[in-house]
Amino acid sequence: MNDATQGVPASELSDEELESQGKRAHETRNWVFLHGSAEQFAHHTARMLELEREYVHRYPKRTWQGSGGAATDIAQTAASWRETVRAVIAQLEALVELPDPQTPSAAAAGDPVRAFLQRMADNGGRLNKLEAHQAAREVGLDPAVRADLYKSDPQLVATEGTDRVLTDAGRARLAGDQ
Repeated sequence: MNDATQGVPASELSDEELESQGKRAHETRNWVFLHGSAEQFAHHTARMLELEREYVHRYPKRTWQGSGGAATDIAQTAASWRETVRAVIAQLEALVELPDPQTPSAAAAGDPVRAFLQRMADNGGRLNKLEAHQAAREVGLDPAVRADLYKSDPQLVATEGTDRVLTDAGRARLAGDQ
């Protein structure tokens, strides 16, 4: 990632911008964790930590470290931090584990369109847009190819509110009629 995608350094933000961006980072954390790519998750984590470090630097007494909530037992504080760091390391290691080449996602790599349509069919022909996006990524479906599923004539996948729905034409494609 280049510097342009990192945003304004936290140290250069106004107090209002720092609070606003910090709040937004925490609000979007769950979405990035569940639906973002590994690169998005890494970027979000780095930015959130940068914003938090700057906030603690500017306002040390507004956080648990300066509000009397900090442990007075330094050994206990160090043990708590060690436990936190170990948990973060375990989470990161789990995120970078390579998928088993025998998983259905890897096996479906020969025809990601069919694999994507099958995922939809297996879920009753309907997925939330975020679930559909994730399923497409997991089967290796190129975003442009995924977009064509909605634009083809006839459509293989349609949009209904926040859901993505397998059409009759999509079902026919799965059945091998197209």
